[in-house]
Amino acid sequence: MADFQNIIYEKKGRLAYITINRPDRRNAIDPLTSKELYDAFHDFKDDPEVWVAIVTGAGDVAFCAGADLVAMAEAFSGRGGQSYNVPFAGITRGFECWKPIIAAINGYCLAGGLELALCCDIRIAAEHATFGLPEPKRAIIPAAGGTQRLPRAIPLAYAMELLLTGERFDAQWALRAGLVSRVVPKEQLMPTAEEVAQKILECGPLAVRAIKQAALRGRELPLEEGLALESQLAGEVFRSEDAREGPLAFAQKRKPEYKGR
Repeated sequence: MADFQNIIYEKKGRLAYITINRPDRRNAIDPLTSKELYDAFHDFKDDPEVWVAIVTGAGDVAFCAGADLVAMAEAFSGRGGQSYNVPFAGITRGFECWKPIIAAINGYCLAGGLELALCCDIRIAAEHATFGLPEPKRAIIPAAGGTQRLPRAIPLAYAMELLLTGERFDAQWALRAGLVSRVVPKEQLMPTAEEVAQKILECGPLAVRAIKQAALRGRELPLEEGLALESQLAGEVFRSEDAREGPLAFAQKRKPEYKGR
């Protein structure tokens, strides 16, 4: 595994943890951090032994406050620093992974930080979390997927208010909008994310991945095509060893032992 400088990447059993580790910069993402996130997420995707990931930021001030603007200015001006040679935050473009990813949002979730969170399947926020896409206040646009993923994640009226005003919104607003599924005290954030992850890990991993694939791909398809995709994926899952193990374990009144095959 790579020796990372700006993130912490750990694996504990079937669970992977990806932590942006720049608390002195509110976990802002510079080119090196993007590259390290890219490497960690791809390792998670390719490792058959890990089935769920939790993404968070170090400390309790910020999940991620967005791009490191100082590093960005240096890269764009040619005055030194690294250039962005992977998508921002590693996964905001061209990353397709059917394993579930949970965002544990501890504080500021702004600009590119919110765009990273939008790449996750489940978002859980601490009570003090703050959300926003302030780019229009700087006469730019959220171009790491914010204009596309946010209207797909929450009702359009909520999305447009967040997108067009550049204002910040608190965790209760995010809960009402459906941007997050839970809001918890900050000391309960990681235990809650881990609890959700463990519930996912109790399910058949191939079924979980097929469900994610069907849901995310299907929402862009007409209903009949989505149903056809669902049937195709269901057939693949039904042929797996795990699909035989699940009903057998139920009949034998024991906990299933899923192997991901």
